[in-house]
Amino acid sequence: MAKVTCSGPACMVVVVFLALVVESKAQICGMSQDGFKACQPSVSDSPPSPTDPSKACCKALGSADLGCLCSYRDSLLLPYFGIDPDLAMQLPAKCNLATPLQCQVLCYTVNQSF
Repeated sequence: MAKVTCSGPACMVVVVFLALVVESKAQICGMSQDGFKACQPSVSDSPPSPTDPSKACCKALGSADLGCLCSYRDSLLLPYFGIDPDLAMQLPAKCNLATPLQCQVLCYTVNQSF
């Protein structure tokens, strides 16, 4: 029997990673460096405890291409930069944003048990 589970909207995993890497004011996936920085406290696994996303973070996410951000979901560098992928995946829901189909498809895994 197959069991289908979803780890949640994986769209925002890259948010802080890009904020740390991008040095210019260029936009990535429709989100500016300032937008990434606004979301950083909400996805950081470093003390102090993560905070709820700010209005600035949610506004930036609202204009971002979440499907594009989903393509960075499995980046191995995210934990290196102190990003908790589980926290990042919670951002769209915390900002009352719909999860794009691209993100939903990427987060499904199939576990088979015999």
